[in-house]
Amino acid sequence: MLNSPQKGLFSHPIFRRFPPGVWMVTFIGLLNSAGFSVSLPFLSLYLYQQRDVSMTMVGLIILGSGLIAAAAQMLSGMLSDRIGRRPVILGSTALAAVLFIVMALLISSTAPVWAIVSAYVLVRCGLMSARPATSALIVDLMPKARLAEGYGILRMGQNLGFGFGPAIGGYFWAVTSYGWLFAAAAVISLLCLFLVYRFLKESFGGSNGEKVNLQAVLATARDQTFLGFTVISVIAFMGLGQFISTLSVYTVDRVGFSTVQYGSLLTLNAVTVVLLQYPAARWIGRFKRAEALFLGMAVYSVGYLSMGFVGPYGLALGAMGVITIGEILFSPVSMTVVGELSPKNQRGRYQGFYGLAETLGISLGPTLGGALLDASAPDGRLAVWLPIASVILAAGLAFYVWGKRRYRPLPEASAIEAA
Repeated sequence: MLNSPQKGLFSHPIFRRFPPGVWMVTFIGLLNSAGFSVSLPFLSLYLYQQRDVSMTMVGLIILGSGLIAAAAQMLSGMLSDRIGRRPVILGSTALAAVLFIVMALLISSTAPVWAIVSAYVLVRCGLMSARPATSALIVDLMPKARLAEGYGILRMGQNLGFGFGPAIGGYFWAVTSYGWLFAAAAVISLLCLFLVYRFLKESFGGSNGEKVNLQAVLATARDQTFLGFTVISVIAFMGLGQFISTLSVYTVDRVGFSTVQYGSLLTLNAVTVVLLQYPAARWIGRFKRAEALFLGMAVYSVGYLSMGFVGPYGLALGAMGVITIGEILFSPVSMTVVGELSPKNQRGRYQGFYGLAETLGISLGPTLGGALLDASAPDGRLAVWLPIASVILAAGLAFYVWGKRRYRPLPEASAIEAA
């Protein structure tokens, strides 16, 4: 059906605007996001409330897992340049399905914390390993002038899945065992595995031939323009990474929301992205990159600062709405920059390197947020969110300066945009 978009629903112009492969990975991303968000956003709450792990330690656990997952992501990106996108996506999806089952068994049997954390690290590696290949596939298939649109569609699918997961997970957290959430995630991953195997076609022949090793990683870092972008991205994602871990504990444990209310905040985020991401991506894609990146980060900063004033549930919904606007402005532009700067036969490597920076920043974020939560008074709010908002705004200013001084898209991208 995805390959024959000429009849019925698929005759709409938006379906003809994107290749079938883009729609396929969008649907797979939807399911993968649902599997992730039905279970893992509640891990911080599980460790903190049920296993008596401090928030500082939870942040360190997320940081450690992020460092390992970032390395796996970097390697999988290079591997996708060597053997193709499809085998990497297939293997990572299979790994995630198996490890979700392991997590369900460990949590249901109240296994030692170290065992649960070890499995979590591997789950995160499996989930993150698919991302560079998926992002590179979008660059393979989309015209460079419309990359922001391609990433906008991909993120719409991911956030649609993310919207259902927390609401379902928050409900089942309240009425059943946490382990069952991972069992549900395993079922979703198995469905993804079938779809990848049966329908996803290769977009790149893997003609790179380059060895997957540390030397290749270091070679990417010699691109000074790209390296500057990734370093700023680490700082940016330190702020943006509060979305799951810090926000869950802050809203439930400090403000007093229920897990269902917390889940509904994530659902609001996801639904807003689904509704607005595509038109926002087309609109922001017309901006100069430096201005677009700064605008997204500035809005993000205002949204997170607003969380410091949250008391009534309605204020939390408003703050989440502002955060979401920042997200839909920043994310497609940042991925477009990576696509524009990456040479054709190194797209997976560049996506993996950027993924390393993103994962590192998101993993450092909960360490920062956890330390702020532990160090502030039991009812402290601005003491948590003002430093976080400041980090985000500083990163936005750095993006603006970088874009004005250093950013030049590859000639291929410039020619297409000028056409």
